[in-house]
Amino acid sequence: MEDQKNYRVLLYYKYVDMPDYEEYAEEHLQYCKDMGLRGRVIVAPEGLNGTVSGTIEQMDAYMEYVKSDKRFSDMDFKTDEADGHAFKKMFVRAKQEIVTWRLEEDVNPNDIGGEYLTPKEFHDALQEEETVVIDGRNDYEYDIGHFRNAIKPEVSTSREFPEWIEENIDQFKGKKVLTYCTGGIRCEKLTGILKQKGVDDVYQLHGGIVNYSQDEDVQGHLFDGKCYVFDERISVKANHTDEDVVVANCHHCGKTEDRYINCSNPECNLQYVCCTDCEEKHQAACCEECRVHPRNRWPEIRTTYAASAE
Repeated sequence: MEDQKNYRVLLYYKYVDMPDYEEYAEEHLQYCKDMGLRGRVIVAPEGLNGTVSGTIEQMDAYMEYVKSDKRFSDMDFKTDEADGHAFKKMFVRAKQEIVTWRLEEDVNPNDIGGEYLTPKEFHDALQEEETVVIDGRNDYEYDIGHFRNAIKPEVSTSREFPEWIEENIDQFKGKKVLTYCTGGIRCEKLTGILKQKGVDDVYQLHGGIVNYSQDEDVQGHLFDGKCYVFDERISVKANHTDEDVVVANCHHCGKTEDRYINCSNPECNLQYVCCTDCEEKHQAACCEECRVHPRNRWPEIRTTYAASAE
């Protein structure tokens, strides 16, 4: 049996009124620092959204701390094993939204949204004829892994989704529409937007890809590639069946690859898929202009990249 890893990464969110969000953010940050946790938490008038890493004991204590506030007593935490911290630092920021949509007409997920589907229900619905599947993430997340036959959104941020939906709305109306994202949070408002636009038969994968991947019944089946995550891991295995495949390609040579790196030119810093051979050949630069740029940092980061390829 594989040894249990000593660290955990928690992913969670909840839409709930938080008039004291700025004060809560300050107190939350102090607690996390005192505990030695690392991660990224956003607190807003509409709720809480976070990803935090620490030891098993630290994460158990943290979950108790969050749930001690009656507003979060029923918080649904998605948990993943890790070899160490998934973040370099701890941030807790007070913002106006827990996901940046900047909608002209806001959507309250507690009032309108798609029906939740369990991983098993979602898996079955994926295989129904005429079902439309929308990836609720950004294009670069889709590129490294997605559900089979899912529509790729041509967006790089959530705030671009409303316009993309408007442009493609005709192919969704009258159809059974499934949506998914990493942990479920983006689908809360995405499905509400679809309903506002006249798409009635809308569903969302409860707990997102993370929950689907860990479900004992489906084990990530029908998800091809890896799941992009917004921490130091960059991507994680999502399909735990024999059908696990790689769907992305090296930016330079086109070889099948699922490894993301950042361009070695700090003024570009583009995150792109690159095989280890091309990383060495092109010095981790996305193009020749970046490779010869005077601020190229390849000499400093070469050791780090080499280690991550092992």
